[in-house]
Amino acid sequence: MPVKDDLLQKLQQLRKDVHRHPEVSGEEKETAKRIAAFIREYKPDEVLTDLGGSGMVFIFKGSKPGPTVMIRAELDGLPIREVNDLPYRSQYEGKAHLCGHDGHMAIVAGLAGIFADRRPQRGNIALMFQPAEETGEGAARMLESREFLRIQPDYIFALHNLPGFPKNEIVIKPGIFASASKGFIAVLEGKTSHAAEPENGKSPAMAVAEMILSIERAAREADELKGFALATIVHVKIGERAFGVTPGNAVVMATLRAHHDQDLEKLENIIAEQCHQIAGKHGLKLRLDETETFHSTINDADCSILVENVATELMLTVYKTSEAFRWSEDFGLFTQKYKGAMFGLGAGESTPDLHNPDYDFPDQITKSGILMFYHIIDRLLNKANA
Repeated sequence: MPVKDDLLQKLQQLRKDVHRHPEVSGEEKETAKRIAAFIREYKPDEVLTDLGGSGMVFIFKGSKPGPTVMIRAELDGLPIREVNDLPYRSQYEGKAHLCGHDGHMAIVAGLAGIFADRRPQRGNIALMFQPAEETGEGAARMLESREFLRIQPDYIFALHNLPGFPKNEIVIKPGIFASASKGFIAVLEGKTSHAAEPENGKSPAMAVAEMILSIERAAREADELKGFALATIVHVKIGERAFGVTPGNAVVMATLRAHHDQDLEKLENIIAEQCHQIAGKHGLKLRLDETETFHSTINDADCSILVENVATELMLTVYKTSEAFRWSEDFGLFTQKYKGAMFGLGAGESTPDLHNPDYDFPDQITKSGILMFYHIIDRLLNKANA
């Protein structure tokens, strides 16, 4: 099934328009409008909007009853300044599409252009555009939406472009595909003093130094963890910019990661206990918080085989990775409820890494993404023995 050049050109224009106008998690209203305007031209049978914020689902119905296959893309950009000198570079300072969600949207929107004249023989196709993936909040909000609960897909699939892999290579792994993670926040409160009389205060400086070492060491030394785990310090703040005052408060933030949800919980408990011990030793008050929680993304075995078979039929190179990726994806919430899989789409070995300020989604891989999803859907809805 060829993807027509005029459709690819329209999708490239759509991607560049979205890239030019990025919106971060929770603010994707204009992005949603752009995607909706594009897809409505292809006359979907049903349109659901405002799901979990700016989320949308466009449904193309088959002529006979059958399963519902959902394909997911993400709407949000990142709070990072783009440094690319592109004619379509971000117009908004400090916001940019540096994870390729603009390209993912173009791929899934391209399916609308195909199914407009090629409805499935049976079942339904649901094209979902999800907000707030980068913060780990969007999938949960979509799943809580009453309208989404009405859909109840039988299968769900997604892809993520992967710099460092050859363009158009398909990367798949059954089981854990992407890691669980969360943001860990430790807030310390002591007492300020004159900088000439530090003995009269309770500075958190030494406690912070100990916490930094303790947090990063915890993942390496915890014997009770059964798989990969990592703790990375991402932000530290001590006191204020005042040379005459000792610090009276501090914040330490870290990202905790593990392949298994259970290991992530254990790692958090270990670090929390260590932080309490350190704060107590220095006579400081401690408050702990967490944010941006992602569960492991776990691929269904049968769906992973389907992805591999489709890629092979399309004569795309398949790389079966044995290691789950360290990064996280809230797509894992969907695969907890529905059969599905996420696969990687190689974005080029020399393409800048995701979240780098000079990253840009390569349009040359759009066609492969569309074909992969189209043939996955075709196998599930149109082939009798899928």
